[in-house]
Amino acid sequence: MIEVQQVSMVYPNGVNALEQINICIERGEFVFVVGESGAGKSTLIRLICREYLPSKGSIKIHGRDITRLKRREVPLLRRNIGVVFQDFRLLNNRTVFDNVAFAMQVIGSTGRDVRKRVPEALELVGLTGKAKMKPLELSGGEQQRVCLARAIVNQPALIIADEPTGNLDPKTSMGIMDALKNINIRGTTIIMATHAKEIVDTMRQRVVVLEGGKLVRDERRGEYTHHGC
Repeated sequence: MIEVQQVSMVYPNGVNALEQINICIERGEFVFVVGESGAGKSTLIRLICREYLPSKGSIKIHGRDITRLKRREVPLLRRNIGVVFQDFRLLNNRTVFDNVAFAMQVIGSTGRDVRKRVPEALELVGLTGKAKMKPLELSGGEQQRVCLARAIVNQPALIIADEPTGNLDPKTSMGIMDALKNINIRGTTIIMATHAKEIVDTMRQRVVVLEGGKLVRDERRGEYTHHGC
């Protein structure tokens, strides 16, 4: 589904963020991208979202090199990618329903589809009964669940989560991870950048480790810290 081939990224200020990264992610995988701050996690995620263009290399999604897309083609690509941010980015003056519906409205979905799919997305993330509330009336964990619902409501093939539990307590974080796992079980590919060692070690999914912009480990059913010889 996703092929990152010989990708390097050098920022205009000369910082070498990524160096010759090669990763292949299959449809339906759950992949943690881990590493210390500055390792290149966020850069990799933004390249896959086509926020940035790599200095070298190619990134293919469903066989198409997204680095060669014309600017007008990028919004169509992003319709098939749901993104979950650490800082929520919710519209505080709108209801939970409206926040999730907004993701459908911007791509021209019909009112009928919105009325059908928004409640389904809220149910999937455990927010049934919260549709009429405003974000600031919710806990941090509930707000992150709204973000999850917004990310999945258009039924994307891929969800990218950038430190989605970074501001949450451990119990709430595991609730978010349970929701992500349920979404993954339904067939959605998930790539999650995180520093949360306990979550990675508990989930035992694929772990990709970046260090100084280089890929140093790629392990199936991995842990945050490698214990091998």
